[in-house]
Amino acid sequence: MKTIPRSMPALVLVLLCTFAYTLMAKAQHSPYMPPLKTVLTFNIRNATTDDGEADFADVVRTIHQTDADFIALQELDSVTHRSKGKDVLRELAILSRYYPTYGSSIDYDSGKYGLGILSKQKPLIVRKVSLPGREEARVMLVAEFQDIVLACTHLSLTAEDRMESAQIILSEAQRSAKPFLLAGDFNDTPDSELIKEIERDFTVLSPKNKHTYPSHSPKKCIDYIASYNGSGKALVWSDSKILPHGRVSDHLPVMASFKLKTATERILYDKPYLQNPTTDAVSVMFQTRTIAHAWVEYGEDTLNLHRARMEYGGQAICHDIEHKVRLEGLKPGGKYFYRVCAQEILYYGAYKKIMGNTQRTDFYSFCLPQEKQTDFTALVFNDLHRDAETIREMSELAEKIPHDFVLFNGDCIPDPSSRDDAIHMLHRLTSAFHTEQTPAFFVRGNHEIRGFHSAALPSLLDQPGGKTYGAFSWGDTRFVILDCGEDKSDEHPVYYGLNDFSAFRQEQSDFLQTEMKSKDFKKAKCRILVSHIPLWGNSDKHQPSTGLWTPLLKDARFDIALSGHTHRFCFHPAGETSNPFPLCIGGAPNASSATMMVLCKKGSDLTLRVLNTKGEELGTWKL
Repeated sequence: MKTIPRSMPALVLVLLCTFAYTLMAKAQHSPYMPPLKTVLTFNIRNATTDDGEADFADVVRTIHQTDADFIALQELDSVTHRSKGKDVLRELAILSRYYPTYGSSIDYDSGKYGLGILSKQKPLIVRKVSLPGREEARVMLVAEFQDIVLACTHLSLTAEDRMESAQIILSEAQRSAKPFLLAGDFNDTPDSELIKEIERDFTVLSPKNKHTYPSHSPKKCIDYIASYNGSGKALVWSDSKILPHGRVSDHLPVMASFKLKTATERILYDKPYLQNPTTDAVSVMFQTRTIAHAWVEYGEDTLNLHRARMEYGGQAICHDIEHKVRLEGLKPGGKYFYRVCAQEILYYGAYKKIMGNTQRTDFYSFCLPQEKQTDFTALVFNDLHRDAETIREMSELAEKIPHDFVLFNGDCIPDPSSRDDAIHMLHRLTSAFHTEQTPAFFVRGNHEIRGFHSAALPSLLDQPGGKTYGAFSWGDTRFVILDCGEDKSDEHPVYYGLNDFSAFRQEQSDFLQTEMKSKDFKKAKCRILVSHIPLWGNSDKHQPSTGLWTPLLKDARFDIALSGHTHRFCFHPAGETSNPFPLCIGGAPNASSATMMVLCKKGSDLTLRVLNTKGEELGTWKL
């Protein structure tokens, strides 16, 4: 084993010792739960030992052991004779790799003497506020960061000055729209008039029952961390402690950890969207930006509401940002009102939980189909990809046509690279087409199979039957959805051996045979076949679905097949391309070629209209 050279700085050993600790601490944090932030305050006495020896590494050791985000430091020399011409804060910043912010209180020994803040992020705004001090001038150093404001101070030895300082500090806190934290050496004890005055408007986060001075034999508590209650409603704390004495200073360092509440209006990612409607149930889907306990309030009016949430074995499911609440036992054909509620969870321990703000949406409404319902209008889109202009124009067109549900027939959430990317694309569609009130069905296209997060897309959707293929009824009409998989063979090098659609298509053959024998299929007055890739009229070289499923479909009594994929609109009457029933292929994805299918049933009449983005009719067919 190699030994570490004696010439290696002691700080390196500190970093090596604390590296694993830091990794373990951070590994326990969910990326969707507000991160734990830590403030450290330390009167370092110029980073000197009792013998007057400077030991910067000792201070840095404390910083790295706590992994503090913000450090308030008191009693700092800047290029004085006492510090041998060194800027103490800058020396600490270099060793710890934090941003330094200095605030001098007095000129001293051919240099400056004052306060400092070390931070992982660079302050946005810094200002210095004068405070009264009869023995020497005092200041408060105020640094504004992205989410908080931190004020570092070292109050006077005179009680009258300290009480006057409390009012100045309060005025500064009241100016802040962000959570305001105060840290430093207050030179007063917990039972003092000063602390009583501060606690009128602040919450002391640090321990008041433990002593911080003098460090070798602590006899009183005079170092504190506090949060202003006015803006501090956005802040909750979960841990605080007095740290052990090192080599430097006559004070003990004080640490407090906290989390910032997510603003109420930002808890929910966007509006909810309705999935998998039946005659007596519907799924309300939504995502939150943070871990939350979520539920849905619903009823036939907004005054008499029921409550539903995700549960498993009697326990609320609230460990993720994805939410699906199934509303069941509803009246067929009934109109319901609902809203989504989500309360942030800041901390979820075995015996302690800390809850944040609660967001409630506006009320939305929906209507369920009835079993014998004959009339409906459905809008069908395909291959929208990421074309913002097409989505916008189709959305404007859809608002002019009353409809019962929307069907996105593949390649509408293309190549999702991450969960955030998938959620973003999904909500572009659900928001644009107002699926918080009209349900949406999503068919998987070949581009929903590509991208790192593609296999996880089903968790954002509630498909009929729980698979990417299946069937559902809307009144007396039966919709059958098939998933053709990819448009190249499983052995193609671009798939790296990760696909097995051959077996998947065979699985659907079994499903198709079962479905066409089912009561729901046989009793249906109309039958619609939906697949992203056309089974006929397709120029792809690889068409295994056509050969596999055509024998099963040739005698099936479907009224029409709806597809996309080719990016070219066309309508094929029965028999034109060996298709046993009419086939309509939608265009896409540019605004100049995109189409919207309007499938309308009134009584026994089934009609298909196809419109372009300008609302011009490309064709109408009575089926």
